[in-house]
Amino acid sequence: MHVARWDLDKTYLRTEFDTLRDLVKTALERPDQKRTNPGASTLLREMVRAGVRVHILSGSPEQMRRRLEDKLRLDGITWDTFTLKPNLQNLLRLRFRAVRDQLGYKLPALVAARAKLAEGGEAAGAITETLFGDDAEADAYVYSLYADLVAGRVPEDVLLKVLERGRVYEDIVAETMETARTIQRADVVERVLIHLEQQTPPDDFRAYGPRAVPFYNYLQAAFVLHEDGRLGPDGVLRVAVELVTEHLFDGDALARSYMDLARRGHLKGTRIDAVQKELEEWLARGNVPASEELRSMVQRLPAMADGARAGWRERDQPLPDYVALVEAHNPRRRGK
Repeated sequence: MHVARWDLDKTYLRTEFDTLRDLVKTALERPDQKRTNPGASTLLREMVRAGVRVHILSGSPEQMRRRLEDKLRLDGITWDTFTLKPNLQNLLRLRFRAVRDQLGYKLPALVAARAKLAEGGEAAGAITETLFGDDAEADAYVYSLYADLVAGRVPEDVLLKVLERGRVYEDIVAETMETARTIQRADVVERVLIHLEQQTPPDDFRAYGPRAVPFYNYLQAAFVLHEDGRLGPDGVLRVAVELVTEHLFDGDALARSYMDLARRGHLKGTRIDAVQKELEEWLARGNVPASEELRSMVQRLPAMADGARAGWRERDQPLPDYVALVEAHNPRRRGK
């Protein structure tokens, strides 16, 4: 079984929350007014079609559940679990830090979800994961920490230091430590995909190793998932069609999305033939949306894939210094 864990704000949805006005506007938006990031809904639907199980883990407040679920339903998305942040409960308990904190919310939620998945009795490595987040908050840090924790690379004393230095509340620290001890260790997180909503330089994520893939658009995410065997070639093409028909990408922009990832060392240059064959089958059936742009992209991909293969090298997955990084793990809290 493969699980995709998705954040919502700035990952799936085009959400603004930098000011109080933004927060109020976001809270009052009807489901049909909420905007999806280009290609995100198509990619998520295609992952479900490919047999991936979807688990939503968002920092949006619990009070927005109905509107967020209705938005996903409008987009044709199905999911297994849907976890939102208990911000009202935090305020009532005077836990003001918890309202903005992601480490003390998302890491415990991920650890608890992993422990629950394992209750089905499957072997530790039988349930693999891909994690989706963005660069607006702490997703790259928290997801990478979670991945290395589950893999057995983060010792208990390091986890404790991280939670303490991250100013996580004591009862959450104790609960997280206890749950983490129950998880079967296995290297199960295949990718940490970070949507560059804030246009953060991709090099800023090198500390998290090759597992972390910063991406600018969802066709790039589709290329990565296709190479990983988590998305079919038809899924790649459908994401590309959306970017052309609804967001004015041309064939050159589609192909450059692949080239950018290849230059950054995130693609091996495999499985391009499957995309070519799928497009040929589409064209044989006739009436293909964005056919010229798709042809242009597919014609350029083989040469780019050759370059990706020539430049590909296996890289070790380094263990980040999570204790040192915890002070600045959340971009929204830096300097505060």
